Formats: sequence, structure tokens, C-alpha cells
Amino acid sequence: MLRSFFITLSRHKGFRQFSESSAIGRKLSSRFVAGMSVEEALQAAKRVNDEGIAVSLDSLGESVLDAAQAHASADIYLRLIDAIQQRGLNANVSVKLTQMGMEFDPALAESIVAGMVERASQANTFVRIDMEGSEYTEDTIAMTERLHAKWPGRVGTVLQAYLFRTVQDARRLAEQGIRIRLCKGAYKEPADIAFPQKSEVDRNYVDLMIYLAQSGVFCGMATHDEAIIDRMCQEVAEGRVSKSAFEFQMLYGVRRDLQRKLAAQGFGVRVYIPFGTEWYPYFMRRLAERPANVLFLAKNFFKN
Repeated sequence: MLRSFFITLSRHKGFRQFSESSAIGRKLSSRFVAGMSVEEALQAAKRVNDEGIAVSLDSLGESVLDAAQAHASADIYLRLIDAIQQRGLNANVSVKLTQMGMEFDPALAESIVAGMVERASQANTFVRIDMEGSEYTEDTIAMTERLHAKWPGRVGTVLQAYLFRTVQDARRLAEQGIRIRLCKGAYKEPADIAFPQKSEVDRNYVDLMIYLAQSGVFCGMATHDEAIIDRMCQEVAEGRVSKSAFEFQMLYGVRRDLQRKLAAQGFGVRVYIPFGTEWYPYFMRRLAERPANVLFLAKNFFKN
């Protein structure tokens, strides 16, 4: 019920406009969003790197309306890629295709992202094409395949464990050597294409996680679920999976204690750092994913 409520709010234009323009909204979001500007995001990346943790930078935004907005969004990513190289950051970038014009001109989106991947290749970094709702799943995977063929090892995508199709998609991408970020999924999907029960999603996630870690392709396991993390640590301890085969990926502002603990134990850890003025949909999906985030914000709102 709470998940559905926050996902519905994530699409509410009026509440979004109020939240993104209000001081209260910005204060609430600051736990999970690393500021409004490129420089603030880069400073956050440096702080996280100093703790021995890698980062993935995400300029928040989605569903742009025209080519000018798409190119403006891309320019931010090109600045990030250049800064990663210039500052020697242990970082890559994560981008949504609807932010690059996918809804109204898929060819434009592919051209823009291709330019980003080419720049990332020159800068010795990586572009993660993020996954959105299920209506974009096949197109996102197919574009990733085409770009990987041109720039092997410089582009990957995200798969969502709550979709039935993800087992086949994981094998399809792993067989091509394409890096995958595995998450549970943060969109509301119909029961004919997605597991309706959390227990089913968790079970599928664990099966996919172990498969990917043993596939020979370096992948990211995006989860804060300690039971799942403990299972992966057990696989490592018992010699079925190597620490070098994967990294744990977590969100900025969520379970910092766990991030530091895993890094101290020698696991690869990467923190996803979002920033920008269009933070509202992302913020609402974080509340939908983890009700504990709502309680945390309520307890800490008035603290400095």
C-alpha cells in the first residue's frame, strides 16, 4: 500500500512542482540527493572516494520534451565525464534514455548516448544506461547491445529482478560480455509481466545475482537488503564466488554504515550519487522502495 502511494505521488505533477520549488522539499531530498549542481555532485564523489568507495553519478531528469532539452541534459554528462578524468575520480555515469529524447526520437537518443560512450571510452570510464519502466526494457537492452559492439566494456545497463523476462535478459547480455547492474525494480508493473510478491522478487534476485557473479562478466549487485548481501558474502566465503567478480552498489544516503563495513571487508562498493533540480520522481521512488526511509526522514527532519 505504501509503495503504491509513493509511486503514484512520483507521477503527480502538481505535488512535484511544489516540492521541487520549496525549501521543505529540498531539505527532505538532501539526504538522498547530492545537491543541485555538477560541482556539488563532484565534491560528494570525492568525499565518497576518500572512503575507498567508487561512485556512479546521475544527473536527475527524465522525459524531456524536445531535442534542445535532450542536448542540454547530455552536455551535463559530458562535463561529468571530462571531470572524472581531470580529477582522477573513481567514478562512472548513469543516464536515463527518456532524458536523452527516447520518448519522441529514439534515433536522437541513441546518437546522444553514443557520443557519451565514445567520450567515456576516451576518458577511460563507463556509461551505465539506466532502466526505466517496462515499456522501455527491450529498446534499452537493444541499444546497449549496439553501443557495446562499438565500444566494448564502456557501456552497460540495468536489469530488474521483478520482471519475468530478466532471467533471459541476463543470459543474453552476459553471453555478450555486457556489464549488468542488477536491482529489484522501482516502477509499478502489471502482474502479467512482474512478480507481485516481494518474496518472489527476492528469490529471483538471489538466483540472478549468483548466476551473474559466476558468469565471468563483472557486474553490480544493487541492494541494501542485508539478507541478500549476507547470502552473497556466504557465497564468497565458501569459494563459489570471487570478490573480484562483482561489486555491491548502493544509494547515496542509504545505509552508509553498511557501505563502509563492506568496503572495510575488501568488497567492491559503488555508491550511486544523484543530483540536480529534477529530483522529485527519484526521491519518491526511494521512499516507495524502502518504508524505513520515510521513518528516517521523519525522525531527522529537525536535526542539523
